[in-house]
Amino acid sequence: MTTPSSSCFVLRNPGNLIVTALYLLAFGFSLILSFILTRSVRDFAFKRGWVSIPSAGRHMHAHPLPRLGGVAICLAFLCTQGFVFLLAYVFPRFKAHLPSGPWLTIVMPACLVFLLGVYDDLRSARPWMKFVVQGIAGAMLYWGGLRILSVPLVFGTRHFGVFAGLILTIIWVIGITNAFNLIDGLDGLAAGSALFSTLVVFVVALVSHASWLALATITLTGAILGFLRFNFNPATIFLGDSGSLFIGFLLSAFALQGAAKAPTVVAVAIPVVSFGLPILETGLSILRRLISGRPVFAGDREHIHHKLLERGLSHRQVVIVLYGVSAIFAMLSLFLLWPTGSTLGLVLAVVGCGIWVGVQHLGYLEFGELRRVAQRTMEQPQVFINNMAIRRAVEELKVATDYEQVCRIVQAAFETNDFDSLQWELESDGLGLRLMSQPSSPLQFQWRRSTAREDGDLSPSWKLQLDLLTSSSRYLGRMILFRAYSQRALQLDINLLIAAFPGALADALGRTLQASTLPLMKPEAHPALLRRQVN
Repeated sequence: MTTPSSSCFVLRNPGNLIVTALYLLAFGFSLILSFILTRSVRDFAFKRGWVSIPSAGRHMHAHPLPRLGGVAICLAFLCTQGFVFLLAYVFPRFKAHLPSGPWLTIVMPACLVFLLGVYDDLRSARPWMKFVVQGIAGAMLYWGGLRILSVPLVFGTRHFGVFAGLILTIIWVIGITNAFNLIDGLDGLAAGSALFSTLVVFVVALVSHASWLALATITLTGAILGFLRFNFNPATIFLGDSGSLFIGFLLSAFALQGAAKAPTVVAVAIPVVSFGLPILETGLSILRRLISGRPVFAGDREHIHHKLLERGLSHRQVVIVLYGVSAIFAMLSLFLLWPTGSTLGLVLAVVGCGIWVGVQHLGYLEFGELRRVAQRTMEQPQVFINNMAIRRAVEELKVATDYEQVCRIVQAAFETNDFDSLQWELESDGLGLRLMSQPSSPLQFQWRRSTAREDGDLSPSWKLQLDLLTSSSRYLGRMILFRAYSQRALQLDINLLIAAFPGALADALGRTLQASTLPLMKPEAHPALLRRQVN
């Protein structure tokens, strides 16, 4: 493998100085041409009324702006490539140092994706149409020789067959193409992120001595940079799907081309890490929408840049922060030019920790819910114990023979769970009791956990009130459960309390408190019917 230092040394000899001059010429020509074309396309689009009208739901811009910036980038890229090859044809000295490479293999499907983007900018294309066209473009790359034959970091040295390789290649192309399209939500964000990724691919091409790939990436770099002059906040033209899809597709194809000439780890890991921001945004968006049960392709305002805007950053500050993130991903990917096990592990650890910390600070509700579910899973043994206590109480209440036994069963059921106290209030009329002193007063029972605070200290608390209905639908009264507010989740399946338990308790109370079993006496003469506390 050629090291970066040796590559730089090679560029100092006379033959490679010609190639270096060719790279600089391509970059400068593409930069100037992109600058001129972007302004021309912008003015032309304004005259024709080809502008994006802002909507309150998703768009961040306040005034109508054209979305055809990709036209300038595509034309600048193709014209510069044509100019360089024409120059090489006129001056054979250049041609000797400029292998043609898979020019048609990449450019033809790239133009197909570009036309799809133009159509989407002007008429709006359905998601299935985009995927079909991108899939065809990915298949064209595969049959042109740019394909995924193995994934060493996952499957080791195993090589895929034709069908599996074709599917993986198409998935890679569609994924990266749409990843850059997905982050195109703020002025200059998608183009700037693509700029860092393109520079990484350029460096890898230099190291791998892939002259055509280096020329193509430096040409694309110039085209993006010239366009950014008009796209950075406040933008006067948008990249549009014509630009984001075209750039995303080119980068996915360049990564496949670079993989054919690079060591295994470089071929697999560098593209993934260097495309870190768009891949991260795509993964988060898909995962969020799957968790929340929303359509995967539905737009929303919960992307990374939206979350940063909600935290008070300005439009320009958010873009600069995400440029920094893209730059960090790019630098980390370049560490993999020295592919050792420790380097790969360190880079992946840094990337993983950075993503974890960043997602935590963005405050996505979906991941907060996942965290709650994970914590609930850890607490499941205690939840199981508390649930079993309620289930056991239901079975014991079915065979309880006296009121005192009912009270002991209820006390035992709630002693281990998270409620602080409970009480029930029974209507004497519902029980068929005729009490001498206060015939309309409810019969009350109260239990409070021994560690619970007094009534006056239970506030603030919440309560759960359940009607006590027997199996014959006779209303006996109500049971009320109290619990002080706490950060700790209730470790009990609440469905057990609102389903089987109230009915079992009502049947037991109705059975044990029949009028025929109680003498007609004043309420205070029968301790079991008084308000009580079991300590």
